[in-house]
Amino acid sequence: MATANPTLTFNGIAEEAFTFYQSVFGCEFTSLMRYSSIPGAEKWPPSEANRIAHIALPIGKSNVLMGGDAPSSFGLLEQGKNFAIELECESKEEASKLYYALAKGGEEDPMMPLGDAFWGAYYGQLTDKFGIRWMVNYTYPKK
Repeated sequence: MATANPTLTFNGIAEEAFTFYQSVFGCEFTSLMRYSSIPGAEKWPPSEANRIAHIALPIGKSNVLMGGDAPSSFGLLEQGKNFAIELECESKEEASKLYYALAKGGEEDPMMPLGDAFWGAYYGQLTDKFGIRWMVNYTYPKK
């Protein structure tokens, strides 16, 4: 069964926010990726290159608080669109099943449709028919 994790989106303050959350929960980041380190980084304006593309902080025994900074061009910071629920799936089949079930009557994200992602996962984003944003992820086993 998939694990659900909250994902928070910020406008340039993700590092500050997650440093604060780290001090509250007393955990270490398991992932921290800046826009400057991802494929296609040359497309980002220099002012956004050092922003956080993805950060993960384990909280509790099986939950991870995740987040990052949205590039200003994404326009994701409307109230109600600055968070998502990330599903970490146990298989590619489970990811597909959940993604397409949640997308029924909703809208797939044209920038992040379900498919292979550069970080070694099968991933996609969508907004369900109730306006809730979902991120569906299955991490391929490392070879």
